[in-house]
Amino acid sequence: MRRRSPLYALLAALLMAATFFAVRPAEAAQPVRIMPLGDSITGSPGCWRALLWNQLRSAGHTDIDFVGTLPPQGCGVAHDGDNEGHGGYLATNIANQNLLPGWLSATRPDVVIMHLGTNDVWSNIAPATILAAFSTLVDQMRASNPAMKILVAQIIPMNPSSCPQCGQRTVAFNAAIPAWASSKSTAQSPITVVDQWSGFNTATDTGDGVHPNNSGNQKIAQKWFGPLSRVLGEVTTPPTTPGATPSTPDTSPSPPRTTPPVPHGGCTATYAVVGQWQGGFQGEVRVTAGNSAVRGWTVTWSFANGQQVTQAWNATLSSSGATVTARNVSYNGSLAAGVSTTFGFLGSWNGTNSIPASVSCTAG
Repeated sequence: MRRRSPLYALLAALLMAATFFAVRPAEAAQPVRIMPLGDSITGSPGCWRALLWNQLRSAGHTDIDFVGTLPPQGCGVAHDGDNEGHGGYLATNIANQNLLPGWLSATRPDVVIMHLGTNDVWSNIAPATILAAFSTLVDQMRASNPAMKILVAQIIPMNPSSCPQCGQRTVAFNAAIPAWASSKSTAQSPITVVDQWSGFNTATDTGDGVHPNNSGNQKIAQKWFGPLSRVLGEVTTPPTTPGATPSTPDTSPSPPRTTPPVPHGGCTATYAVVGQWQGGFQGEVRVTAGNSAVRGWTVTWSFANGQQVTQAWNATLSSSGATVTARNVSYNGSLAAGVSTTFGFLGSWNGTNSIPASVSCTAG
């Protein structure tokens, strides 16, 4: 019997190993899941997210997934539009009402980019109180993912006509963020402060002193891009075997009370009560273009129980008795066929807060 040489045995072993690894299914890393968290500046429509998504992809960050329980808002640019930008929400209310854990459970982010606190500042809530809410949110993020990477914005300036003090309040709030972030940051879950305030001009970069226009969206996206790119270089995600689909718990909130859309004049509108508390509520209206593009829209409804609108964003609202008329602002009037945008408002009620029987939308 011929005796095999040691070299032959070694080559055979290497061949077997190569065959094993060649037929073994490759394991691929999951995309990095990024949650944009905030209020209407982030979500209604928050078109800086579209710009940021495309900037990241163009720079080679193709393994990313923007996540959130809210759907895309259009913006006329192809992008991953999932987000957690809740118009009108206060950081203090998100923390006090324990809203974030459900959003985190449903979306499982690795990174959170947070522009939040504008409505708290508008409501004259002290910086220390807002930052205490931020701490609660950070603790909840880390409970969801101990290695969560967190980017927190020093928010863009405010100069609304109805709040002359908001500008200086924003300065005071932003000044307190770096020290808070330094004290709350950890090696495993660092907090990066992103200066969205510097270089932002409410006169040229917003349409109403608060919400960014096209110029403002470009500045916000650019400010996020550098810090987020650096964080993405540090994030690793566990591999997943092809064909395996991770389960996602069903933590969807109860659906809001809505008025069905009524077709009228090239667009439709759906009214929803998305939050309610004693004496107050938050409403949201989704405007959707019909089979043709629209260059402007007007939405009208009538309250049945004496409700009053006290604050609005992403639309210009006027009231005559019980009738409310909302018109688009400069940056969300043009909608391609089938594309939607939203506007929101805060209102007061007493006794009953029924939804309007009908909501009409007229294009033009």
